[in-house]
Amino acid sequence: MAGERVSDSVVRQIEELILEGALKPGDRLPAERKFAAQLGVSRPSLREGLQILAARGLLHTRRGGATEVAESLNPALENPLLELISASADAQEDVMELRHAIESMAAYHAAARRTETDIVSLREAYKRMVNSHGSGDAVLEAKADADFHLAIGEASHNVVLVHVMRSLFSLLRRSIHYNLENLYQRPDNFKHLRDQHYHLMNAIIDGDPQGAKTASDMHIHYVEKTLRDMNVRRRREARAQLRTAGLASEQP
Repeated sequence: MAGERVSDSVVRQIEELILEGALKPGDRLPAERKFAAQLGVSRPSLREGLQILAARGLLHTRRGGATEVAESLNPALENPLLELISASADAQEDVMELRHAIESMAAYHAAARRTETDIVSLREAYKRMVNSHGSGDAVLEAKADADFHLAIGEASHNVVLVHVMRSLFSLLRRSIHYNLENLYQRPDNFKHLRDQHYHLMNAIIDGDPQGAKTASDMHIHYVEKTLRDMNVRRRREARAQLRTAGLASEQP
């Protein structure tokens, strides 16, 4: 930009990297010499720009001199309300409603805008998700599933949508963990979920926005309905056990 100071250019370029998601919360910046060369600036100008960004709270320096993107860009790591929501079984239906809206939009735009790099990332995320099943690590499996959906968000190339999904990553991951713990009580559910993710991925790769939106909607609807049916069966079983024990109250 005409008249732009070099340090301002550094600030602008790094802000764009953060906004576009090339630099994520917690990411360590490249070594000073390498980063200055990448940005096309001198090392003193780079340092000046980094100081400005640190003062704004976008970057921070750890002991030893490493500069990182601030973790606080992700409010899910700091917001105690989100932690309460993610720990509440009663709030899971509300979380699913939110996921339904956000992921449907992400799938639609991802199919319309995905690049070859996005396609590679999406395929790799799908492979990791499938391979994580049966690992015995429910947290790892939930993270792999959430990463797949985040890859779709990134392929949408809507920077606001991407950051909303990232900011809710902790909530998303815990929601998926809760869902998988319940859904996998029925062995055939993994096959259904795997196939739903596969169809969703292929619709995006094929550049079919409406097909991707439909696949996303069907996936979330399946999870919602299956969990709802399981909860109904649990309540019925609990009532049946109370009646058997002679503890059920009279119902009108």
